[in-house]
Amino acid sequence: MKAYLILEDGTVFVGEHFGAVREVISEIVFNTSMAGYPEVLTDPSYAGQAVCMTYPLIGNYGICTEDLESARPWPDALIVRQACQSPSNFRSDEALNSFLMRYGVPGIQGIDTRALTKLLRSKGTMNGMITTDENYDIEKILPRLKAYSCGPVVERVTCPEVYTVRGVTDLAENGPLTGHAMFDEEKYEQYLEGNRSLKEKKPALVRELNGKGLKIALLDVGAKKNIIQSLTARGCDVTVFPALSRAEDILAVHPDGIMLSNGPGDPATCTSIIEEIRKLYASDVPIFAICLGHQLLALATGAKTYKLRYGHRGGNHPVKDLSTGRVYISSQNHGYAVDEHTVDSRVAVPSFVNVNDGTNEGLTYRGKNIFTVQFHPEACPGPQDTGFLFDRFISNIRTGHSTVPAEEVEENAKRLAALHEEAKGSERTRRAMEKAGLEVDNA
Repeated sequence: MKAYLILEDGTVFVGEHFGAVREVISEIVFNTSMAGYPEVLTDPSYAGQAVCMTYPLIGNYGICTEDLESARPWPDALIVRQACQSPSNFRSDEALNSFLMRYGVPGIQGIDTRALTKLLRSKGTMNGMITTDENYDIEKILPRLKAYSCGPVVERVTCPEVYTVRGVTDLAENGPLTGHAMFDEEKYEQYLEGNRSLKEKKPALVRELNGKGLKIALLDVGAKKNIIQSLTARGCDVTVFPALSRAEDILAVHPDGIMLSNGPGDPATCTSIIEEIRKLYASDVPIFAICLGHQLLALATGAKTYKLRYGHRGGNHPVKDLSTGRVYISSQNHGYAVDEHTVDSRVAVPSFVNVNDGTNEGLTYRGKNIFTVQFHPEACPGPQDTGFLFDRFISNIRTGHSTVPAEEVEENAKRLAALHEEAKGSERTRRAMEKAGLEVDNA
């Protein structure tokens, strides 16, 4: 069956339908990861969006339920060059097509995803429609596309009630340490015969239960499962609160630390959540925030956010730690960023910066045991370069103060200013190349 992707600028891509048969209007975004499509599909941050995967073959290793970041897929649709119908992977529980059909998610394949990605990079993120109606009326569709908004998505993706996940009490519960896993053929044969309890555990990176005995309160504004697992694997007990919880209720459980999770949508529209986060900020409980949580805390302390042209979505984004100069490769999924020029330097200073475009990737708060990052240190399937930030959070709780020395915090602003000067030079070079008629890579 033919399917059509219609963009708000009038561009139409023709492909083949897969997944559920359903017409959708959504914001079209792209992800550059070569692997991890099950995690992408079940990441609540994609609610209200249709995802184009730039890697050409998707679905080749199926869907493994153990890898999912939530109980269901959240994107409105999936856009791929080729959807594999017959996965080959001993861990696979289901084929991609049946997974999408089960949850009512439509897909389109066979289109030029490279051309789509280049279009979104040049013109910016656009709304679009995926339909199987070959008699579509584009004149009627375009006004609907321009009027589309994803709406209050955080309320859609958050948990319905408070619940607690206990931390592990023995490192063995996490599975074999990376590099020490041994294949057990006998157990695998029993697993194939139906004994699901013998399913091989994923290798673990945690070497120490440094969070044992700590109580962490997690505000779920679209939390990925692996944020919780990154804490419980270190021994922490995690109590998860719905997004609209009152700060008083969170503080009433007397948490040792507070996590603010990732999530979807425009952070500036989450006004009631921002108000409660402002109270958490004033509580002096140690806080670690990721992605949307990073943006919400910045807004709660007077900074502003803005929408990126096409966002950062993929597993290969370099971020620079301004306190050390070291660069890490990170997983990212966001369409908005904190405007660092609106951050009051008396309140917070930049701690990480995006090496590609100079946007803010993290803040350290002055006089507070609080740090936040825009990227995903809990990234699954990876990269896992910045998983140590969970250990930093635990260390901050244990010691009662930030592990980043005050003098290093002061130096961050100077390093960032130097980076901006470099970026200005790059911009002047780009304009000169354009004037000379030379091709410019607008990465």
